[in-house]
Amino acid sequence: MQTIARTRMVVDEVGFFLAPGQDVADLKHRIVEALRAGGAFVEFDVVGDDSVSILVSASTHVVISLESVDVDVGVGGTGHDAAHYGGDFDLV
Repeated sequence: MQTIARTRMVVDEVGFFLAPGQDVADLKHRIVEALRAGGAFVEFDVVGDDSVSILVSASTHVVISLESVDVDVGVGGTGHDAAHYGGDFDLV
């Protein structure tokens, strides 16, 4: 069995699973810069090849978490199947 890293960002109690290629360090930097500017929209990629824009302001609460998820790659599997994102994935 293999594991993949799954990054989740919660913005004001709304959760998003970030796309595997999303640069988390850059996203954190852009969120801080938006806050320093007094507020701005920040766009990021989520699982399913979609993009989300959030308005970051002094009252915005953001939590970013990283977890390892066991993945049974199986025959011909890649381990990056959307099914491995589970939880709130269907709500995004």
